[in-house]
Amino acid sequence: MASDASLVFDNPFRPGAGHMPPHLAGRETERQEFERLLDQTTILENLILTGLRGVGKTVLLDTFKPLAIRTGWHWVGTDLSESASVTEQALAVRLLTDLSVVSSSLVLGQAPQTGFAASTRDVMLDYNTLLQIYNDTPGLVADRLKNVLETVAAACKRDNIRGVVFAYDEAQNLADAPAKGHFPLSLLLDVFQSIQKRGIPFMLALTGLPTLLPKLVEARTFAERMFRVIVLDKLNAEASRDAIRIPIAGADCPVVFNDQSVDTICEESGGYPYFIQFICREVYDAFIQSLKSHGTTTPVPLDAITRKLDTDFFAGRWARATDRQRELLWAIASLENADGEFTVQEIVVESKRLLAKPFTNSHVNQMLSTLGGMGLIYKNRWGRYSFAVPLINRFILRQQEAIEA
Repeated sequence: MASDASLVFDNPFRPGAGHMPPHLAGRETERQEFERLLDQTTILENLILTGLRGVGKTVLLDTFKPLAIRTGWHWVGTDLSESASVTEQALAVRLLTDLSVVSSSLVLGQAPQTGFAASTRDVMLDYNTLLQIYNDTPGLVADRLKNVLETVAAACKRDNIRGVVFAYDEAQNLADAPAKGHFPLSLLLDVFQSIQKRGIPFMLALTGLPTLLPKLVEARTFAERMFRVIVLDKLNAEASRDAIRIPIAGADCPVVFNDQSVDTICEESGGYPYFIQFICREVYDAFIQSLKSHGTTTPVPLDAITRKLDTDFFAGRWARATDRQRELLWAIASLENADGEFTVQEIVVESKRLLAKPFTNSHVNQMLSTLGGMGLIYKNRWGRYSFAVPLINRFILRQQEAIEA
């Protein structure tokens, strides 16, 4: 019979996008680095959190918010959708909207109160006031934004507010469009560099895929000196084991993993936090259901969980690729260094080994550019490429094995 504990156990693992895990493992160094940035009196470095999908960028950024607030900073921001970065005006509205959340409690000054008795009222720096200041300022969008930020900064100083962190997730969506005459990314960098040079403690905290920093540097070369870049990678073995074991210990789970099982999950997940959460949730759901039905646990085949992960995480991205693109991705996945960086020439050589119709250098370059736009591949500044989705090389090899079976 199942124990009472198995009947009430609530699975603590949360493999959703941006969901806080029950235990945030292996990110203490990154937290300490952010605390160092918060200690700046003059903002010389802003923050970039970058890494592949599934490494926990959004989750880690969420943990930084209470750190900032405890030390006297205000925090504003949101996901930076593509629509917010289409034009300079759209980006300006985004910044004003986010800033108004914290500035609306600040007083700009006094205004006459309507009525028979002579009196005044406080003018608060709410969204309408910020927008009025913006619209009344002569000059370009950058000039207007700077004036708004300087006005809010003066009010923050009067209220002994240490500064404001502008935190934006998915910042790789920021992009200039020279052909259309729109430069929202350049605007963001220019405005914050200018106000920070004037001693205003407004800090940027951006998260995004590895394409983020190269895009910033392409827009403004000084961006490389504006940011402290923290690259999030997969967890090491110790942190991976903590991410598996600690949530169960704190949740009174009626089932525990032995060392071999934990090592297997570490291997299958590759140390990526999302995959650890996904696999553990599936395993423990199966264990608890088995306890309730049979009073004992039955082995959970990892291949069944892998197939579910393939369907839930990888299949949608794979479906967007053409047959020829899939052949190129198969050649890449077959490289010994597919988990890391690879070059065009390495792909060409591997395609000659695998394919009846191999790729040329120019063809590989063109297709990599297309796959980059699809979010499957990214190019770093050293002329090398990497998969933009963790463990997708294993998925591709499984797909090819199924075709050949």
